[in-house]
Amino acid sequence: MKRSIFLLLFTGLLGLNAFAAQQESPNDSLVSPLINDGAVTLSLYAPKASEVMVIGDWMNPFAPLPLAKDDDGIWSVVLDNLAPDYYSYSLYVDGVKTLDPKNPEIKQGISGVDNMFYLQGPRTVFEDNRPVPHGQIRKHWYWSDTLDMQRRMHVYTPPGYDSNNNTYPVFYLLHGGGDEDSGWSTIGRAGFILDNLIAEGKALPMIVVMPNGSLPDRDASFERELMTDVIPEVEAAFRVRANAENRAIAGLSMGGGHTTQAFGMNPDAFDYVSIWSAGLFNGSAEDYEAQYPEFLNKADWINSNVDYFSLVVGTDDFAHPGSRLLSETLDKHGIDHEFVETGGGHTWINWRAYLADFAPRLFR
Repeated sequence: MKRSIFLLLFTGLLGLNAFAAQQESPNDSLVSPLINDGAVTLSLYAPKASEVMVIGDWMNPFAPLPLAKDDDGIWSVVLDNLAPDYYSYSLYVDGVKTLDPKNPEIKQGISGVDNMFYLQGPRTVFEDNRPVPHGQIRKHWYWSDTLDMQRRMHVYTPPGYDSNNNTYPVFYLLHGGGDEDSGWSTIGRAGFILDNLIAEGKALPMIVVMPNGSLPDRDASFERELMTDVIPEVEAAFRVRANAENRAIAGLSMGGGHTTQAFGMNPDAFDYVSIWSAGLFNGSAEDYEAQYPEFLNKADWINSNVDYFSLVVGTDDFAHPGSRLLSETLDKHGIDHEFVETGGGHTWINWRAYLADFAPRLFR
């Protein structure tokens, strides 16, 4: 009887091993992304696919890069000319966007997700997860009267926030089109950037509010939600100094447009303002002048009361002409500001650097 049971178990184990062997595939040991000596290899096991492409934020989104297929059904491409930084990308299998199933690092958007990878180097030190005191990124839900619904914001609180009773200045940091309130704390690296700046004594401890600027109602006003819902909620729920001297705002692309609108309609609400990769997209200074006449007529007051106002844009950014036109329009009306042209285009590579430059200027 025992011999029969042993033979049965042994035979079963042989069968399981044979089944496992049959299930093995090249996908089992596949690594993607694979980073080696500064080169990044993206790979996907898709033996039945006829075409696999990749689009990343290091490249022209209208010119996807093809992956090559090997005899095992693995598609791959080697990226060997990237500067060290954080990058996002998406794979397209026969025209259908898909995640890299081997890469758990993702960035959420309003209509989908992308993968991310990190190529380490000296230029990434400012945004790295370094052994310094860390703040917290909190997901904070609130009721929006403007939109008649629950909304969420991400809020950075600096190291020590929970162990003291201090009050802090507050910085409203706005994302771009297609993203939501998690963008700045994932691909934007905002928490780590602030941690490092504070640890080095380059920036003062502050609360950074990252609201969701993507509205479900196209006719709704983000400026209204910011001023009547977001800011009052922050001032009620967090220990912030609720005055203009301790309030800053900046945003990229769509968020730069939101910053333009919020500052244009509420110049007495923010003492520190920066508009990134945004401007007069319609190319009409007249429309801007018609929309913000009171703001443009308050040049003397703005110049005396706003501590820092800047426009920052890359020379290869499609927003560059509109940003320059906005700067020229502000000059025409005598409003002091700094117009900064950097290298690069409309990418998070620039926007993370803009944050690292702007935050040390605040609340001094």
